[in-house]
Amino acid sequence: MIRFDKVTHSYGGGNILEDLDLELAPGSFHFLTGPSGAGKTTLLRLASGELQPTRGAVRVLGRELATLDRDAIARMRRRIGIIHQDCRFLDHLTIRENIALPLDIAGEDLDERASHVDELIAWVGLAHRQDARPPELSGGERQRAALARAVILAPEIVLADEPTGNIDWEMSLKILRLLAQLNRGGVTVLFATHDLALIRAAKNEVQARTLRLKGGQIQIAGAEL
Repeated sequence: MIRFDKVTHSYGGGNILEDLDLELAPGSFHFLTGPSGAGKTTLLRLASGELQPTRGAVRVLGRELATLDRDAIARMRRRIGIIHQDCRFLDHLTIRENIALPLDIAGEDLDERASHVDELIAWVGLAHRQDARPPELSGGERQRAALARAVILAPEIVLADEPTGNIDWEMSLKILRLLAQLNRGGVTVLFATHDLALIRAAKNEVQARTLRLKGGQIQIAGAEL
């Protein structure tokens, strides 16, 4: 589903990732952890096609990204849901409009997909807040809305970049359980987080492996987590 072959990515004169190998199977759930500045966000951006490696090859959904033109990258990214820590909403739109925005960009008929939007908003527990605008929501509500927006196009992969970094423990567990539910439906999930307690809690929710990014390389994290 996602494969990195000897990937190096350089920034500011140094290598953030160096000769990194990684392979994530379809339907797997992986946590990605590591110290600040280790390159977790860079790795996710490479996996989404937002960045290109300095050296090496990134293959996603069976295609090597370097061989794809801009339109092909855009089509591929519709099959990937991305959750950013800062949510990146349009504040002049309602939450419902923000969640439905990827459908509009993809040229879908919003009236025909209204029931799908309703179901997704209910799934993340925001039916009562769908007409609110992003500044009116709590951090946890914003992150659940971001999750709904990320999966509105039924992606095969979800890349989550610290989605629980600014919310409380109870809401972090809700986000984890929603992602675990997606994974049980066959979605591949890569979840970057600093929260080792959340990784431990995930043992009750989902079969997951933990990857530690350090020194530009991936290590399989051990039982100390």
